[in-house]
Parts: sequence; C-alpha cells; structure tokens
Amino acid sequence: MKPKIYITRKLPIDVVEKLRSYFVVNTWDYDDLPVPRKVLMEEIKEVDGLLCLLTESIDRELLYQATKLKAISIMAVGYNNIDVGEATKRGITVTNTPGVLTETTADLTFALLMAVARRVNESELFLREGKWKTWSPMLLTGQDIYGATLGIIGLGRIGEAVARRAKGFNMRILYHNRTRKLEKEYNLGIEYLELNELLREADFICILTPYTSETKNLISYEQFEMMKKEAILINTSRGGIVNEDALYSALVNKQIWGAGLDVFEEEPLPAHHPLLELPNVVVTPHIGSASIKTRVKMATLAATNLVDVLGGKTNDNIVNPLDTFGK
Repeated sequence: MKPKIYITRKLPIDVVEKLRSYFVVNTWDYDDLPVPRKVLMEEIKEVDGLLCLLTESIDRELLYQATKLKAISIMAVGYNNIDVGEATKRGITVTNTPGVLTETTADLTFALLMAVARRVNESELFLREGKWKTWSPMLLTGQDIYGATLGIIGLGRIGEAVARRAKGFNMRILYHNRTRKLEKEYNLGIEYLELNELLREADFICILTPYTSETKNLISYEQFEMMKKEAILINTSRGGIVNEDALYSALVNKQIWGAGLDVFEEEPLPAHHPLLELPNVVVTPHIGSASIKTRVKMATLAATNLVDVLGGKTNDNIVNPLDTFGK
C-alpha cells in the first residue's frame, strides 16, 4: 500500500504527478490561499509525509496530531516555521530546498539595491503622476553603486552570489559571518569585518543570514546609529532580523538613506504598515526566488526530498541535527 502525503498548496502538475507515482496524494489545491489551520490539523493525522510552504506553522500542537508522520519537506531554504526540535523528538525527518534558488534570490537582492539607490520607484511614480515638467540638474538624484562599499551579513550561498555580482560594479566587498571564510576571501577578493565595523563602513548593507534566536533583531536602534547617513539597507533573508520599528525611525529621521525589503516580520504585510508610507523604501512581497524556472526547481526538489526520505534513501537536504536518522 502506498504511503499517504499531503501538499499544502497548488504545485505544478508535473510535480504532483511525479508524487502520485509513489504516494497517495491529497492537496490543498489553491494557489493564492493558504491551507486553513483546521484543515491541516485534520489532514496531518493520516499522512506519512507533508510537503509545505513557509506559510504554515508546523508547531508542537500540529505535530502532536501527526501520529503517522515520518517526513516534512518544505519548499524553501528557511524552515523557522517548523519546530525542528519537536519533529526530531518524534522521529520526523525535515528537509529543505537549498541551492536551487541561490542565483535568483541574489538577482532580486541586487535589483532592490539598485532600485533604492537610483530611486527607481520614486521616479516612476513621479512620471506617472504627471509631475515631470522639465529636466533639472538635481532632480531625483540617487546614490552611485559603481565603486561603492558593499557589506554582506551572512556569507552563505546567496551572500557569495551577491558578492560575485558586486564584483562587476567594482565594489569594495565586506562581509560578516558567524565563521570566517578565508578561502572565500581569497577567491572573491572580499574582506572580513566584525559586525559593528561593517555597519560603519558600508554604503550598502545586505542582510543574507538565516533567522535564528541569535539573529532576531540583529539590526536595531543601536546598529542604525552606527550606519552612514547615505547607507542603504537591503533585506532578502527573513523578517525579524531587522527591527522594523527601528528601521522606520532610522528612515524618518534620516539616519540612513533608504531600504529595500522583500521580507517582513508579519507576512503578508498589512496594507497600513508604516513602512509603506515612506518614499525611500522599495518593497516586494517575498519574491526572492520567484522566477518560473526556480520555483519549478524548488517544487521538484521538495518532491524529491519526500520521495527519498519516505523511500529510506540518503538525502543531503535533511535539516535535523547532525547524527539524527543517520545523517
């Protein structure tokens, strides 16, 4: 008898058909509506595997209902919405989808950097509202990117990809990471600095570190006081790493130049959020990996992870602690 799995969102039909060849598959078949908590609480009681997104809270209460569950495959790199510790206690393997979204997320990171620096959104709105009456020497002037100093906080795969892009703009590249990476320094021509030093020196600061208890509110009031008045902050990692109240204060009080944000403490972002009132903020709705090819690759990898784990095969994308389940 085939194992049962539940998919919490509509996925490409080819991916679902692949899964049907291995499992009995049930899905929440909507693209723009998260599975209701009550529905997921019922569905998880009878399944061996779960393929989920960041929109679901896979917490202790939910896992308590999952008496048959053996594997959780999240279609994302981050997995802070899953209680991995509780899953591990219950013998449930958790996997993610690293690697396949690296370049696409780095593209968006640099796109936000450029849009804020050159005031692209402000300029478009200025034109659309009929305010462009004449060419003016200092009209909508922004910050230069070429030759500027970039500070990367978190030198993982995406951090490295952003650094490679910055090399094309002849930028001085600084980085801060939990562990220093000497080989990367040599290969990429980048410099390691302690966090406070990086904040003081960088013209652009890109947040690319995972969300953990250690990185929660990593950038807050004190950190904004260290930054240059011309500094631009970009966050394409996770909401909660940047304290949004502190960011709003820094932008309003002109402690920094601007910000580009793809992630937020609360998602979806409320329409009345104070940051949306500011002209020097460019925002996108958590689309870092949102290219067609990359999202299909993510869904395919999430499916493969589930097939591997429930089939008893080894898998490189298990995120449970080392030495768990033979990792």
